[in-house]
Amino acid sequence: MLQRPGLDAAIPAGKGVDAALPAGSRARPLRERVLLILWPAFVMAGVLEALVFVVVDPGSLHWFGAEPLQWSASAVYSVTFLIFWGVVATSGALTQLLDAPGPPTQ
Repeated sequence: MLQRPGLDAAIPAGKGVDAALPAGSRARPLRERVLLILWPAFVMAGVLEALVFVVVDPGSLHWFGAEPLQWSASAVYSVTFLIFWGVVATSGALTQLLDAPGPPTQ
């Protein structure tokens, strides 16, 4: 039997870490964890885009000092939204990764 600090129950050999978690705190399925990352990231990407384009004109964007981008406003909005969504989702995924329980102690 393995013991985890802070838990009263012992882990039966071969049952895995989930067997020692208190009732109701089992590991979430992958689909649920992905949705918990992507949905808030989607909302925050929308907020970031609104905040950025209140002060930035999409028609006046330049690529590192070169000629202005020849994209339509909706293309600039779409690409920017996807970039913001990816960055915020990566942040959320790293948070989930760092919050994962470690291996059981023996």
